Amino acid sequence: MYPESRLDTGLSSAAIASLHQHYGYNQLPDPPKPSAIKMLWAQLTDFMVLILLVAAVVEAAERDFNSMSVLIAVIVLNTIIGFSQEWKASKTLNALMNLAVPKARVMRDGKQDLIASQDLVPGDVVVLEEGDAVPADLRLVDVSQLQVVESILTGESLPVMKSTSAIKARVKFLCDCKGNAFMSTTVARGRAVGIVVRIGQDTEVSSLHKSKTPIQKKLGRLGKQLVLLSIVLCLLVVAIGLAWKKDIKHMLNVGLSLAVSVIPEGLVAVTTVTMALGVRRMAANHCIVRTLPAVESLGSVTVICSDKTGTLTEGKMGVSELWTGDDSTNTLATETTIVCCSSPPPPPVQKIYQHHEAMIPLDTKHIENYPYHLQQALMITSLCNNASIARNAITKEWKTVGDPTEIALVVASQKAKLGKSYWEAEQGYQRLHEQAFDSERKLMSVVYQHGDEHIMLCKGAPEELLRKCTYYYDASSQQLVPLQDDSSFSKRVSQESSRMASRGLRVLGLARKSCCPVDENHDSTDEHELTFIGLIGLIDPPKQGVKEAIQTCQEAGIHVMMITGDHVKTATAIATQLGIFDPDHLDKNRAILGQELDLLSQDAIIALDPFPCVFARVSPDNKLKIVQALQQRGELVAMTGDGVNDAPAIKCADVGVAMGGEAGTEITKQAADLVLLDDNFSTIIEAVEEGRHVFDNILKFIVYLLSCNGAEIFLMLMCAIANLETPLTVMMILYANIIADIPPAMALGVEPAEVGLMKRKPRNPNQGVLTRVTWLIIFVQSMLIAVLTVAVYVVSLQCFHYSIASAQSLASVHFHVLRFAKDLQIYSTP
Repeated sequence: MYPESRLDTGLSSAAIASLHQHYGYNQLPDPPKPSAIKMLWAQLTDFMVLILLVAAVVEAAERDFNSMSVLIAVIVLNTIIGFSQEWKASKTLNALMNLAVPKARVMRDGKQDLIASQDLVPGDVVVLEEGDAVPADLRLVDVSQLQVVESILTGESLPVMKSTSAIKARVKFLCDCKGNAFMSTTVARGRAVGIVVRIGQDTEVSSLHKSKTPIQKKLGRLGKQLVLLSIVLCLLVVAIGLAWKKDIKHMLNVGLSLAVSVIPEGLVAVTTVTMALGVRRMAANHCIVRTLPAVESLGSVTVICSDKTGTLTEGKMGVSELWTGDDSTNTLATETTIVCCSSPPPPPVQKIYQHHEAMIPLDTKHIENYPYHLQQALMITSLCNNASIARNAITKEWKTVGDPTEIALVVASQKAKLGKSYWEAEQGYQRLHEQAFDSERKLMSVVYQHGDEHIMLCKGAPEELLRKCTYYYDASSQQLVPLQDDSSFSKRVSQESSRMASRGLRVLGLARKSCCPVDENHDSTDEHELTFIGLIGLIDPPKQGVKEAIQTCQEAGIHVMMITGDHVKTATAIATQLGIFDPDHLDKNRAILGQELDLLSQDAIIALDPFPCVFARVSPDNKLKIVQALQQRGELVAMTGDGVNDAPAIKCADVGVAMGGEAGTEITKQAADLVLLDDNFSTIIEAVEEGRHVFDNILKFIVYLLSCNGAEIFLMLMCAIANLETPLTVMMILYANIIADIPPAMALGVEPAEVGLMKRKPRNPNQGVLTRVTWLIIFVQSMLIAVLTVAVYVVSLQCFHYSIASAQSLASVHFHVLRFAKDLQIYSTP
């Protein structure tokens, strides 16, 4: 079908341009955007605008064309502002979504490369890893335990097992296409190689739609409540006026003007622009908002559950130490060689550390002289691995592809001159099978053929690997010794693993086994009866600025918890450095293992006291249980992560945060509300602050607007009860609502963040937009303005005997002066 493409080399770079001309680019059609007419119609059919339209019709029926014209002006102004801000917000969000361009691993010119998925063409050979988003419709040609989540197409949440079997009959459903992987689905487990068969608009994927945010829904409910309140108050004022035998038409005008005064015309416009500006500021800080509800929820976050590797730490692994079963300790020097400590005599352990004082350089020119255990350990790190490192022939820069942990292992083996090319090209090792790493087994294994022998190489969590080991190789006797015959060796391995972990190293176990392929008693893919080889420790230092960010969280009343798959001692060592864990106060914080959580019911996890701040060796189910337990404890949880095993917990969390850099997987990004382009924990804190800032500005605007409108209501109500002429005409009220209200309110919507914003405790997420305190503030401010204005109005009429028109003018001026004084008080508040 694609004669230029080969599975081992892929397409040539020279063929790409012509294929792009023929097939185009791998881009989905843009989702349908609301037209300008639809946006205008949505503004005009808003409930509050409809009330204004009714008022304008009534004024026209009464031939009060001046008031009608002002009402029409209010409607037009509100529509223009709302439309323009919604248009800007839509453009901003579309631009932000274009920032996160998915990547694809392809074979081109015989080399694996990472390119933008939009540059794929039919015939490209794509490599899929666990956590990747499938970049195009593929025909699978090589599969290793591949499971794909196709819920975006089929609605089924469970992953589908894929194979390379031929399609023998025409299938009716996508879920029956076992030999295909479809664009925008995600790899839940395993690896695969596939050939691109369809791209762009020819693929099976469909687009999704978005809904209103919680803050918009809450404000919508508030607007309707205010309209209902205005109707009740208007009827009350009209009823009181009629009780005083006043003209019905006049009182209807007064009631109508009151109804107009209560409606916060700028509510939708200011909310939209405030949210849009918040999203834009977050994007400038390397935080992409995928779902707008996250902007509101961020301000209420009480707990942040963070992954360790790549979020709290650099995510740039380096091999620090290699301990092998012959009791040798090998460390990676600062220069580009591996140095080896001579094997010490048998225990005690202390003599091993004494030999660190006089490390003997390893002769990398004579690799045949390497100790057996070291050779085997480096073979495992090199071959039980899917990462690659290549040097650009032009720029001379090194480029890495793969997981940071595996890249570090490749670097170590290459520095020792025992890289993959040595074993495969020079020694003739051929890969036959792979069992990909998953968070349940905590292991990865590969099977290689060398001559007539099959060799399994395995790496993973030391405790899990040791359970599957039956033998170890004794250097002195040069024989395999059953572990059950020497229980001290298992203790020795555990001691070394704990020692390395307590230094903050991530520790992996290394093992192997040999079996003849014709031996029916041995399954070359069975991860049992392994021979233990050694332990390798990788260092991943904390990121700069993370400790300060965690301190800021604690000052803001936000608890930070570390959830990781690493050893508990590794996790607590890093957590102690960052200030998450305090070993001197175990009565206030604790660390717990995933296997301990498995023994507890959900109610028991909720009741843990103190609740752990470090979770180690956790599974995806553990992470989900932790998030759910925190939510049931009344916390609002933000969950961060980058791997496929983080996706369920991120989806469940109130705010899901995915790493958007090289470490982040596409399945996690799709589950998240926020994507951090710089993979930095400090960015989360900035996003939380921005979430608080956005809500603060919206709340300031609402309090300001309602206190002004409330003053008008109380003013008219007092005069109606006292049988006085209305102190404000309809024109005066409309002037106050348009000229005096909206510009200051818009300014409040874009006001800078207050000092000490991150010194407050989080806001209760269950409470409404307005609390009892804010309602009290609105009432006091409204009554104060109304009482003082009534006093001026009454004095001007009774004491100075002003005419009604003059008294109304004086009351209006005084009313605006009091509002201006309130504005100064608001803007001068630090």
